[in-house]
Order: sequence, then structure tokens, then C-alpha cells
Amino acid sequence: MAIAAGVPVVPGTPTPVGSLEVAQDFAARVGFPLMVKAAHGGGGRGMRVVRDPQELAEGFSRASSEALAAFGDGALFLEKFIERPRHIEVQILGDQHGNVVHLHERDCSIQRRHQKVVEIAPAARLPPELRARLARDAVRLAQQVGYENAGTVEFLVDQSGDYYFIEVNSRLQVEHTVTEEITGVDLVQAQLQVAAGRSLPELGLLQESIAVNGCAIQCRVTTEDPARGFQPDTGRIEVFRSGEGMGIRLDGASAFQGALISPHYDSLLVKVVAHGPDQPTAAAKMRRALAEFRIRGVKTNIPFLQNVLAHPQFLGGAVDTQFIDENPELFHLSPGQNRAQKLLHYLGHVMVNGPSTPLPVKAKAALVEPTPPPVPMGDPPAGLRAVLQREGPGGFARALRGHRGLLLTDTTFRDAHQSLLATRVRTRDLARVAPFAAHALSGLCSMETWGGATFDVSMRFLHECPWERLRELRRLVPNIPFQMLLRGANAVGYTNYPDNVIHRFCEVAVTNGMDIFRVFDALNFVPNLVLGVEAAGAAGGVVEAALSYTGDVADPSRTKYDLGYYLGVARELVAAGTHVLCIKDMAGLLTPAAARLLVGTLRDTFPDVPIHVHTHDTAGAAVASMLAAADAGADVVDVAVDAMAGMTSQPSMGAMVACTRGTPLDTGISLEKVFEYSEYWEATRGLYAAFDCTATMKSGNADVYENEIPGGQYTNLHFQAHAMGLGHKFKEVKKAYAEANKLLGDLIKVTPSSKVVGDLAQFMVQNGLSRQEVEARADELSFPQSVVEFLQGHIGTPPGGFPEPFRSRVLKDLPRVKGRPGATLPPLDFEALGRELGEGRGGDGTPLPPEELLSAALYPKVFREFREFRDTFGPVSVLGTRLFLEGPAIAEEFEVELERGKTLHIKALALGDLNSAGQREVFFELNGQLRSILVRDTQAIKEMHVHPKAQRGVKGQVGAPMPGEVVELRVGEGERVAKGAALCVLSAMKMETVVTAPVAGTVTRVHVRPGMSLEGDDLIAEIQ
Repeated sequence: MAIAAGVPVVPGTPTPVGSLEVAQDFAARVGFPLMVKAAHGGGGRGMRVVRDPQELAEGFSRASSEALAAFGDGALFLEKFIERPRHIEVQILGDQHGNVVHLHERDCSIQRRHQKVVEIAPAARLPPELRARLARDAVRLAQQVGYENAGTVEFLVDQSGDYYFIEVNSRLQVEHTVTEEITGVDLVQAQLQVAAGRSLPELGLLQESIAVNGCAIQCRVTTEDPARGFQPDTGRIEVFRSGEGMGIRLDGASAFQGALISPHYDSLLVKVVAHGPDQPTAAAKMRRALAEFRIRGVKTNIPFLQNVLAHPQFLGGAVDTQFIDENPELFHLSPGQNRAQKLLHYLGHVMVNGPSTPLPVKAKAALVEPTPPPVPMGDPPAGLRAVLQREGPGGFARALRGHRGLLLTDTTFRDAHQSLLATRVRTRDLARVAPFAAHALSGLCSMETWGGATFDVSMRFLHECPWERLRELRRLVPNIPFQMLLRGANAVGYTNYPDNVIHRFCEVAVTNGMDIFRVFDALNFVPNLVLGVEAAGAAGGVVEAALSYTGDVADPSRTKYDLGYYLGVARELVAAGTHVLCIKDMAGLLTPAAARLLVGTLRDTFPDVPIHVHTHDTAGAAVASMLAAADAGADVVDVAVDAMAGMTSQPSMGAMVACTRGTPLDTGISLEKVFEYSEYWEATRGLYAAFDCTATMKSGNADVYENEIPGGQYTNLHFQAHAMGLGHKFKEVKKAYAEANKLLGDLIKVTPSSKVVGDLAQFMVQNGLSRQEVEARADELSFPQSVVEFLQGHIGTPPGGFPEPFRSRVLKDLPRVKGRPGATLPPLDFEALGRELGEGRGGDGTPLPPEELLSAALYPKVFREFREFRDTFGPVSVLGTRLFLEGPAIAEEFEVELERGKTLHIKALALGDLNSAGQREVFFELNGQLRSILVRDTQAIKEMHVHPKAQRGVKGQVGAPMPGEVVELRVGEGERVAKGAALCVLSAMKMETVVTAPVAGTVTRVHVRPGMSLEGDDLIAEIQ
């Protein structure tokens, strides 16, 4: 008919094609590329571009299958594929009296998989003559067939300006809205009037009266995820709020709060139409309206649409059907923060499943958050950090030596809560009192704020980024030097890392605000120490190399770790370039007599090197020991604020300030300010009652001089003993610790060597073994892995070497490590790690920050889980500590400040019953509006049959890329598959997707069958 009407057409089959053989004959005559499309439908379904003969069979099969599923008939048309055309369609309207008019054209070139995404009326940058010819041919074609009612005549316009008729859609199309906006004609009403017999002139629809007014743009908001190839997303809409305003029209579909989005229907939620005097204005209105949408519970294409609307090529009107394919930056998406809904999910998860971080004891957190002391207006007084910034590490060290009086380092922000509260204090509670510390304690030598176990625990249990903690505290305390604990060649981890990781870590730590690196090694193994010293020094930090202390230098009978031993290590550290010498007394073994002897000897030997002493108060003698150290020439000692001092923590800040006041050792710290500081921390400890060591341990104990258990480990062992039902045997555990230490050759005990001794001690207690029995059965017992790796040399060589014949009997033929364990590790390829992390997150090409790379390098599994947790539950760090740990009570009302000026008002309303999917509905009121979320009951689900999920990071586990139905299974168990081989075909929203093998291997298990409905990430197959 088009040919008869003189309208140019694309070469194609005159009738539907039902077999591959006919399609191959047509391809041989016309050539490639070809378009294969459904004969009985549209909307992009059942359409494929076939570029060579090898693709024809698969393309024909898939298109026919999609057409059959969508329209009930798998017949197809074939036609020549026009490269890079514009898709222009003309809206027509005919009546029963032979009248036909056009309502101008629309540009529908922005397409994905031949599905229109954005429509514009009128088409921009279309020559007037071409515009008139398209309209004239559309009307001529309609007149030839006596067309009645609304319809669309569609054309492809190639790069040279030639055009081809492709089809008539004899219906009202989704994008008719833009035509209505620019012409003022209600097409729905008009077609009803025409169907009732009215003529177009009677309706006032004469061609000369149908003028164009401005520009209109329509965006289809769908439940498709652009980051995953526009895979349909399904689920329950938890929140729906639309954008509105002048020039915005909304045509709703299935969008409302509580709606269930099915994989078996169209993904369209709402059509948004913007009208303005020109395309840039209409685009600006559309961007504003889309930005105001809030859709939670399912993914949408709104971030992608925003990118399209802001693209210069779109705003200039120079787009064709390849626009999306040729502009990958459109997929560099800025996802919505969705913080409020994510936090509700977290709170609901805690309410249903209990705390996200395990609670050692059943003690409730305090109901009231502590109030920090008042802080004066203005900047805090200058502190020693000004000296460091002005004169560098060398000048800082000279300032310490030249200081009159005793300097203090406050460990409250790290080691104190590591020792007393299992390292569980959150950034929120540190940050609340940090400004007070900056003003009231500006005379401190430093604040220990970072490193050690805090790095791991922040991500693993507190779900916080340790780097964000460092930056936030640095912002709040600009004047006092920050100090961290660096485990030499282990950085802040528990294993060996390549040298470039240690160097990069120190560089990035300095960039984020770290000043002083206390570098130690669990065995005082100098090669490990020197690596840390060199890395911290090269990064521009102050190097404080530590002598890890054990034994008793004042006892002549203790000969292994005598004065000569420590002087020898100190000489090597000074020669390596340390700025400060530290005595790190992890267990609180440094008696006053030993402190005088060791510090005095070091002071005489190294008169120009500052000496910094760290201890624990497990035995109760730490204040006396620190006063003795100060009298002997120590420049700095570690203390903790009174409420966080004593027992396995550091000596009391208030006691040290009071005992030195008015003496040559006067600290210059106000005792009254210490009281205020302590009052805050006393109340804060109440929030962490479930982690407080006093729940199971009521006092320190001088038996530490016998068992030599480090302070933090003493607390942890006590908790672990109770958790394992060995609380009544803790005395035996401590005795076994001393025996295990002797078995291992009398070690310096600090992370990770202390863990080795602790693991062996608990192994002995659990199995009822004495030291003599362990020695006698060393070649037959299955020792803890940490013990075996220590004996292999994985953490270095202990002073005096390994215990023999115990070592040889345990290891037998296992390999041994000689020299520095990490020396042979190849450098880490940070670029490759960045690519891997970016791909795992659906990366948009933006380089990952060095902080994330380092977190992943040090703790790969922990970092991945932390990132997944934050993506799921949002910034839980803004929640109050009690809410974070325990969740709210029913009917409890509270506020959450997301950021300055953005506060959420939340009320927990109710918990629903368990549904068939193992979920409970949790009801909240958020800012006065009802919100509900579905939370899986992890305990109940264990008793229900639920399809397994593919584990992220396990490459052999293949998960469903989208919800849908399995329409075809292409592999069986035991089959070998190549990477990229088809495993099965999924159908969702009438779109089929082939799921391929991510790796080559053998299919060990298939978890699906044809006809099965899957959710996203449901496990399809396992490949080994």
C-alpha cells in the first residue's frame, strides 16, 4: 500500500516469515544487516538486529520466541536494517467522512533494544522541506486506505536525509502525550468523538488550525536497572512520591506505595511529560521533576534519564537511534542516596533478627545519650601539631625533648576502649566529645585515635569506614597530633602484605590526617620493624618505633629479655631513623623499678631521642610505674581519661595530672577539665554495657606478672572463656597461657603473637592437656592454625629462635619461612585491584579512592562485606548507639540527623506476622508518613524451603541477573562449559535474556528447571 501510494519503503518481506529457511533466502537476496521483528506486535519485543549469517539462526529463534510469548504468534517480518537512522513518526487522525489530518511529528530516536525511552515533539533540526514531505506522505498513505481514528505513521530518516516508511501503528501510542502538549488536541477525546461519527471539521480539527506550541518531552519511568543492562527489577514499591509543578504532566500506570511489580508485566511505572517553549527549557523542567521523584523498593531508570536529559547532544537535538549505544557515559550513574529507607531497613532488620554485631553479654544499653561538655566559641588553642606542621618530624622530636614537664598521650579514642569495651566505641560517640578535647586538652602530646584493631572492627562490627573516622576526628581536632598503632610489616592487619601496600598505607594515612606512627612488631623482629619505620618516615609522619616489652629487666634471673637485649634493639631502631623511642608494655609488666632502670638506661644512651612509655594497669601499679618512668627521663607517657582507665586499660589521666601538679613534671592539663571529660565517658560506657569488661571481670589482677597476658587480650580471653562455657575455668586459662608461652619459647606477646599463645592456651584447656602432654604428643596433635603458622615463621623469627624439638615435631615436613616473611611477596597491582572492585560494584569508570583500595588490600573479605552492608543499609553511623545495637522499641519515637538541616522523625509502629516467603512486615512512621518494609526472618527461614542465593565473589556460582521465569535450560549437571556458554534463558516482562557461564568448568549442580520463577540473584548453577 505504501508503494502504491508512492511512499518510499525499506526493502523487506511482504508477508510474515514463519521459518528460518525463508529468512535465509531473503537474507541472501538483500544482504546484511537485517532487522527481524514481530509481525503481530511492537514495543521493541521480538526484535533483533542480525549482522551476519552466523547470527541469523539465534536471532530468528529468540525473536520468534519473544514474539510468541508477548503476542501469541511467533511470526516475523524481515527487512533491511538502516544504520544510524532517526526514528520520526507522524501522528494522524482520520474520520469516517474521508478527512485526514496530521498533528505534526515526534522524534523517537532515543531507544534501547528498539524500545523507545524518551520522545520529543516536534523533532529538532529537521529541515522544513523534509518535515513537510513526511507529513504529506503520512496523510497520503492514510487517505489511500481510508484510515479512520488515531494512528501513527513511522519513518526512518537516514544520515543523508532520505526516509523510509516502516509501519503504521493503528492505535494511540504511549508517546501521544507529547503531541497533545504541543498541539493542545486531546487525542483520546478526539478518537472517541470520531468513533461516534463526528467529523474532524466538526471537532475544529482543520489542518491549518493545528499549530505547534513549544516543545514537549516524555520520559518513561520504568522498573529497569540501567547499571545491569536495563534488567527488569521486581518487588514491592515501599515509597512512591512523584515530581510535579508547572509544565509537568503525569500519566500513571502501576505506581503507588505498596504496589507489587511483577516480572510478568510491563515495567512502566509512570509517564512524565514536560512542556516548555523550547527543548532545553522542557529538558530542564523534566530534570527537576525527575529529581523530585522518590521511588523505593525497586530500581528505576531515573538516573539514566537524568543523564540523557543533561547530555549536550540531546539538548542540541542531534540524536539518532545509536545515541545510547555510542555514549557509554550515560551509564555513569549517580545513584540516589535513599538514606532514610535504607536506615529503616536496618532498624527493621535489628527488630526482627537482633543486633547486627554480636553482643557478648545480655546487658542493655543506657536509654539516654550522654551530653558532651560545653565547648567555647572559636578555634581551639594551638597545640604541638603546629610545631609538627611548621618544623617537621625532626623539629617535633626536638620540641618533645625540650618541653618542660611531663607530656601525656590520651589513648581514650583507641587503646582504652579496645581494652575495656572490645574496640566497639563508634565514631559518633568519639566525635561528640572531640571538640571539647581539642579545646580543653590542647596541651597533650598526642591523641591515639586509630590503627590496631580499630581498622578491622570499624568495618566488621561497627559498619563504619575507618578512613572516614580519621578524617572526621581530624576535622574536629585540628590542633593535637594524632597517633596510630602500626603493626610493622602487618600494617593494621594480621598477616604479611607486600611492601608497596605498607608504604601506600602510610602515605594515605598522612593525607587523611595521621601524624605519628607507633611502629611495633610482635616479636621485635627488626626487619619487620624497619619496613614500618621506613614507610612511615617516607610518608612524612613522625616515626615512633616501639620496643615491645616483656619479662622484667629488674629481675637478674630473667635473662632472655634483659637490659642488654632492649638496648640492642633500640640501637637498631635509632639507626633506622626513628624520631621517638617507645617502650610498649602491652601487659602492664613494667614495674616502677624496671621503669627506672630501662628508661634511665635508654635516656643515658640516647640523650637526644624522646622516650614515650605505654603500659596497661592490669595489676594496678601503672600510675606508680609511669611516675617512675617520668622521673627517669621519659618525655611522654600514655594515659586514659579516668572513666576509661584502670584494669586492662591505661593509667588514669586524672591521677597523673594530680600527682605531677606543682612539680617539675607538671603536665599543664587542667584537672577540672579532666573531670568534665571523664563525666562524658562515664555516661558513654553505659551505651556499651554489652561489651564492657566489667560485665564479667570486676577488677584487675596482679597475676598478670605471672601469665603476662596483654591488656586487650586479657579482656577478650575473659569474654571468650565465658562465651565458651569456660568462665569458671578462667584461672586455668590464665595458667595455661603461661604454660603455652613457655612451650613456644617465651615470646613477646602482642598482636599477632599474643593470639598464637592464647589459641594454644585455650586448645590446652579445652582438651585437658598439660604442657608436658603437649610436648610429648606434639607430632600427633592437631594444633590451631595460628600456632602452626607461627612455627613456620609466618610472623617472623622470635628472639633466640624457635623452640626445638617442639617446632620440628609439630611441623614435620611443612615448609619454613626464612628471613622477613613479606620480603618475597610481589608488589600489589593497585590498578588491577581497582578494576576488580569497580567491576564488582558495577563501576562507572571513575577511579576508586585510595582509601577503598587499601581497605580491600588489607581486609578483602571484610571490606567487601562492609561495602555490601553499607549499600544495603546506608549510613548506620548516624543512628544513636542504642538504636544501632538494639533497635527501637515498639511505639518509640526518635530523631536521626542525616546531616546538618536534614533530620528524620521516626516512630516504630509494629511488627507483622511471618509470611510465606519468610518475611515480616515492619511498620514505621517517617516524618509523619506511614512506611512499611519487608524483612526476612533469618531464624524462621532456616525452617522453610527458600531458593538459595548466589554468593557474591564466588565466581563459580551463577545467579539470576534479574527476576523472571526459566523458559529454557541449556545445560545439565556434569557437562563441561566454556566461559560465555549459554546456561539458560530467562523471560521477564516479555523480554528474554540468555544467562551465560562466567567461568569455564564443569557444571556440578543445576538449581533450576524450566517454568521456575526466580528472584534476582537466585542460584541457577554451580560451576567448578
